[in-house]
Amino acid sequence: MFGRKKKPGHLDNVLEQLRPDLGRESLGVGPAFPGVAPNPLLSGDARKRNAELRTGALALGVLVDWREVNSNPRVVLMFDVETADGRSFRGIADEDLTITELTRLAPGQTLPVRYRPAVMDHYVAVARDADPARVRQLSDEIARRKRT
Repeated sequence: MFGRKKKPGHLDNVLEQLRPDLGRESLGVGPAFPGVAPNPLLSGDARKRNAELRTGALALGVLVDWREVNSNPRVVLMFDVETADGRSFRGIADEDLTITELTRLAPGQTLPVRYRPAVMDHYVAVARDADPARVRQLSDEIARRKRT
């Protein structure tokens, strides 16, 4: 009654409009991808997603490319992800990296990532806390499956 009603989806593609290089097509994820949050600290959905990703399932991601979002440096990393159960998908990680980490990024680099198997929405997070022995075991499982 008072004020203006917000249209549904009013802010849905703001970042995509401001930064076409961060759009669904450019990231290679398709129309089902919910999008990158303009400011993940202010987005309740992004905070909830990041908390779920911290406890998500472990997978391996081969770095395809990345885009800097700001000079913090906040980057969007694009991965080709292989899961322990044989699924493959394009994964997108929205990460705050140090300058040292940023300079070490190279396409083709394999990193452990976490994803949410129940959701499968292309979001992943770099698994900095992953046990190296578990990562090696996962890598061996994936390599064994590819050979057969």
